[in-house]
Amino acid sequence: MAGRHEVPVDPQAGPVEEFAFGLRKLRVEAGQPTYRVLASRAGFSVSALSQAAGGRELPSLRVALAYVRACGGEVGEWEARWRRAAAAVRDTTTAGAGVEVVPYRGLARYESGDSALFFGRERVTADVLALVGRRRFAAVFGPSGSGKSSLLRAAVIPALRRPGTPDGPGGPGLGLGAIRILTPGSHPARTHTHLLTPTAESGEVLVVVDQFEEVFTLCRDPDQREGFLRLLLAARN
Repeated sequence: MAGRHEVPVDPQAGPVEEFAFGLRKLRVEAGQPTYRVLASRAGFSVSALSQAAGGRELPSLRVALAYVRACGGEVGEWEARWRRAAAAVRDTTTAGAGVEVVPYRGLARYESGDSALFFGRERVTADVLALVGRRRFAAVFGPSGSGKSSLLRAAVIPALRRPGTPDGPGGPGLGLGAIRILTPGSHPARTHTHLLTPTAESGEVLVVVDQFEEVFTLCRDPDQREGFLRLLLAARN
């Protein structure tokens, strides 16, 4: 049975419409699977996914990336596109209104640029920094929604990047030459080999794997999963 016809979206109308238009184009390039098929791949309802490409409001990042994964798109690229669209929507909404920045992000994670808004986790941040300084491999565990991604991205990574501090690249601590952050996605070995391969960079390279569970929840190819884990374990050296 054919799905209902989508109302056309003008990509020039605004950031929400442009993002929706891009999602629709991605779906066409994937062979135009039905939303029922996408829902089975993405783990979200038909309604949530069709609304994501509806052009009326920007979908949540989780829904948008689930849509992208279901269509075989590049998650990193689409996350960047979503953040640009979200920033454009915020700028449009608050332009000239004198609205103060709201520190609460809801279910969205905090990024490195939000470090000034992320506070109250100083003790666990210090614990993670100390652990990273002692171990070649460290893991952060916690219930879903407890803020692990925000902790790593908005607290730990900015602290490690801050020059002149004990744990920063300019201090006497880890002496990091680079920090690389990734989320596994559906094809982790193919997508992230370049991030787990040694280069000529001076100093240590810290690799942060956010949403590690995607190795099992999104990756369906055992060869991709095993290849990624081998690369990750080899990167310890």
